[in-house]
Amino acid sequence: MNTKSIKYGLKELVREFGPLSFGKLLESYRLSEEMSQKEFSKHLGISQASLCDLEKGRRIPSPERAAKIAKKLNEPESFWVQLALQDQLNEAGLKYKVSIA
Repeated sequence: MNTKSIKYGLKELVREFGPLSFGKLLESYRLSEEMSQKEFSKHLGISQASLCDLEKGRRIPSPERAAKIAKKLNEPESFWVQLALQDQLNEAGLKYKVSIA
């Protein structure tokens, strides 16, 4: 049996699944909680259509909205805001990187 330790961090996740985005993380969070979009949208206080748009990357939340969502999830607001800002930069075609802690 091979007990070799495998390092699997953010770089490996990006290589395997592509860049992390607000929508991908939000969908992943919802699925890990085994909630439907309808249940999750109700929990967040947004419409199901709005949740779907966020998850699919058709809409990018403002920093304020990202912080509100993070707060409702009991997650670090700064991380979710940074993801939303990075998505905005990417959508604008700017090659700047937001430092995601």
